[in-house]
Amino acid sequence: MILIGYSGHAYVVHGIFMALCLHVNGYCDKEEKEQNPFSLRYYGNEMSVAGLEAMQQQKFFIAIGNNTIRKNIYYQLAGQNLFPVNAVHPSAIIDDSVSIAGHGVMVSAQVTINALARVCIGAICNTGCIIEHECEIGEFSHVGPGAVLCGNVKLGDHSFVGAGAVVKEGIKIGKNVMIGAGSVVVKDIPDAVTVVGNPARVLKMK
Repeated sequence: MILIGYSGHAYVVHGIFMALCLHVNGYCDKEEKEQNPFSLRYYGNEMSVAGLEAMQQQKFFIAIGNNTIRKNIYYQLAGQNLFPVNAVHPSAIIDDSVSIAGHGVMVSAQVTINALARVCIGAICNTGCIIEHECEIGEFSHVGPGAVLCGNVKLGDHSFVGAGAVVKEGIKIGKNVMIGAGSVVVKDIPDAVTVVGNPARVLKMK
């Protein structure tokens, strides 16, 4: 197994694969890291000859928290017919009716995903978040640690829900939205805004 990206978020992903008894032996990044807590081999950047050869021979995962960077790398590699596996921690509670895309999804420890929810490609469901029935988590979006999405919430592509935020049932959140940590969302949110507070209010347009 190879990780693309090797910093804090990747350390969590490494733990997921260890919990699954899948050995991680290397990483790709812009440059070799001075800090290498798991003694992984450096394969160069993900588009280098060594990096591409390694990913042709081994499974890999894009272990980068930034939605835009993760998306861009995904499509660069898709152009080479290379697609990441999913990283789903064995402690996650996932209803049998949940639909999870086949590539690049992270579901961390103690996550709950309930009936008929849908998680799209490249999405992150971070530690301990709760995604209730019939929610949709858009492509390359990120639900932060401990966040709660009540039933029937639609989270748009490339959006971010900060740690501990709560989104009321039935809310629609646009694309490229950032919801601040601890916010309480009780109204629909349009595309490309940042919202914070309780109740959440628009802080700025992107």
